[in-house]
Amino acid sequence: MKRQLAIGSLVVLGLLSGVASAEEKKARRYEVQTPRSSVPAGAASIKVSASIDVVRQVVTDFGNYADSIKRFEKAKVIGRHGDQTDVYLQVPILKGASKIWAVVRFDAPKPAPGGNGEIIVGRMIKGNVKRLDARWSLVKVDEGTTNLDLEILLVPDSVIPIPNSLVIDESKYAAAKGVEGILLKSERISAEAGRRTAAN
Repeated sequence: MKRQLAIGSLVVLGLLSGVASAEEKKARRYEVQTPRSSVPAGAASIKVSASIDVVRQVVTDFGNYADSIKRFEKAKVIGRHGDQTDVYLQVPILKGASKIWAVVRFDAPKPAPGGNGEIIVGRMIKGNVKRLDARWSLVKVDEGTTNLDLEILLVPDSVIPIPNSLVIDESKYAAAKGVEGILLKSERISAEAGRRTAAN
């Protein structure tokens, strides 16, 4: 009987551990007021079990955004200017009723203000909206953990009339899918590297 109780306890603990793990992989959504628009940016934050070097590698792999971030329907590097990268992005919104496209120019990673981590900023240079900007923030927690945030500022054109509340919700959803996608790919790369190290 005691053995059955012990086994039952282990099963329950395992299930609870699985639930906690699943919850940890869900991004925390929030909004940020930026000086570039009266419409707040949608943002999301997540803790990634991978080094900041791995996370940076995945975040700056712009040409593969459509694979790692399912929210982006299309992503293609179309030009480089020094350490800047021009990326064509296409994103469906309103459950596919409309599509946003933009060419976003991403800067190389730079130290964040105050020296707390790194930022990677992308600003739209053309598109079918007034503004589509992105700001990644990477903060090293320890050698194998990184806090990752993404802010997306979306300002629709008058041709696509969308209430601000919907715009912010869409931006927060896209930001959440962005950090969750980067988490999955970063942790997969980190796990594969760990297996290779263990095998040698």
